[in-house]
Amino acid sequence: MKKNIVLIGMPGAGKSTIGVLLAKAINYDFLDADLVIQKQYNKKLYEIINEKGIDEFLKIEDKIISEIDVKGTVIATGGSAVYGENAMKHMKENGVVVYLKLSCVEIINRISNIKTRGIAMKEGKTIFDIYNERVPLYEKYADIVINAEGTSVEESVTLVAETILNNS
Repeated sequence: MKKNIVLIGMPGAGKSTIGVLLAKAINYDFLDADLVIQKQYNKKLYEIINEKGIDEFLKIEDKIISEIDVKGTVIATGGSAVYGENAMKHMKENGVVVYLKLSCVEIINRISNIKTRGIAMKEGKTIFDIYNERVPLYEKYADIVINAEGTSVEESVTLVAETILNNS
């Protein structure tokens, strides 16, 4: 049985981009948890957040991720997935959780479309605030931490693939 590979990290860390290429490289399927949420609600993430509020969105995300039932799949989670205890427990039981770690400065440099990106961020909070809030959660749930700072997408894919092979 092939365990899933679950990518966690801040918005802009490259979870979806790296996930697709990693899945191709190791012959796994690919699933983007944000797209699963969007499909179930037939709305973009930011529309769900705007309509239902952050707290309700986080409950939706936790529920949907904890119901994902796949094997041999690279799963890219939303940056806020680590707030969902049920979701993360389920992901850890069924996969290897990989934290794509970047500095806050790098994240800020990568995110341009903060309003339409669907980032679960309470009014008045900054990227710096959510970075400091989430990093301990990413570290708590990670089985493997990949420092993706200063790496290209291809280098990150290779880093993740080699690290997983060496740890399995």
